[in-house]
Amino acid sequence: MPTPTPGTAPSTALTPEGPSMLRAKARWTQANWRDLPGWENDRSSAWWPALAKGCAKPAPGWAKVCEEVRRLGPDWGQRVDDGFVRQWVESHFQPWRVTALDGASSGLLTGYFEPLLEGRRKPDARFAYPLHRAPAGLGQRKPFFTRSELESTPEGRAALAGREVVWLADPLDVLLIQVQGSGRIRLLDEPTPQGAPKVIRLAFAGHNEQPYTSVARWLVDQGAFTLEQASWPAIRNWAQANPARVGEMMAANPRVVFFREEALPDPELGPSGAQGVPLTPGRSIAVDRDSVPLGTPVWLDSTLPQTWVAGSVPPPSPLRRLVMAQDTGGAILGAVRADFFWGWGDEALAQAGRTKQPLAMWVLWPVGP
Repeated sequence: MPTPTPGTAPSTALTPEGPSMLRAKARWTQANWRDLPGWENDRSSAWWPALAKGCAKPAPGWAKVCEEVRRLGPDWGQRVDDGFVRQWVESHFQPWRVTALDGASSGLLTGYFEPLLEGRRKPDARFAYPLHRAPAGLGQRKPFFTRSELESTPEGRAALAGREVVWLADPLDVLLIQVQGSGRIRLLDEPTPQGAPKVIRLAFAGHNEQPYTSVARWLVDQGAFTLEQASWPAIRNWAQANPARVGEMMAANPRVVFFREEALPDPELGPSGAQGVPLTPGRSIAVDRDSVPLGTPVWLDSTLPQTWVAGSVPPPSPLRRLVMAQDTGGAILGAVRADFFWGWGDEALAQAGRTKQPLAMWVLWPVGP
């Protein structure tokens, strides 16, 4: 069976489990709507705006569906009830269970968000940690300098000289926005006409093509805390207690992300994902595009993250909902793998940092020609 090109549906083949479709890293097996746990309980009308955004840049094979979505309008889900949206979905899509090529059907759900940080255009004694535009020679040297080489070698420092976009007050804020891939910066030295700090968005503009390493995992290996305790607050607490080792922790992740500045005319719009459309909090995910094409609806069967409590395991609550595959990520690799976009702000940060949940996935693909 030939492997499909990204964004297209492969031909269907019969297997002992039923009709299936093969992708580069995954197998889709035809399913029934009753196979989707919690399908009848989702607020599917809340998913419609994410679908409408995705249809602004439809993938191959989606022209017919997206033509109808545009005809109905981005607010159609608000004008009808969840049951009506669910009926529309069932009449336009076929669900397919996503498994790995070896048949494994369980995977991992993590979370991400858009940080909101304070920064300055010009450095001072406090704001001394820069974020950079992509270096001019980024595409000429592969892989590019590691994080340590960019900070410590003459060649690395020269590559970044004059490329500073903003300066932050904490190296962990630098790491945070690089891991998340975008962020909002409140510029303390650039007021609006009303006198408030101007807020800009820094969007992903590339990276140094070095492998991504989780500093949380590095700290677990160092014995700082357990995997269940890993979170951004836990990482910050360790850094405050071990300031002399922060550089060592940062260097453990050799990947450096570069940014471009964007205006933020509508603070209610999420950052642009890899599909090129704004992400919707709670309804957009990042995927491995060799498993799920961008622009595809996905049914998630997972659990909500729980606050870790010493000596006890809180009972899981289901996280079962319809989302859109609209982004990718350097650590989002494999068949049954997704990164859940929580939005922005402190609550989104807390939820994203706690999200390490078991996952099952179904993709919804248009029926008919």
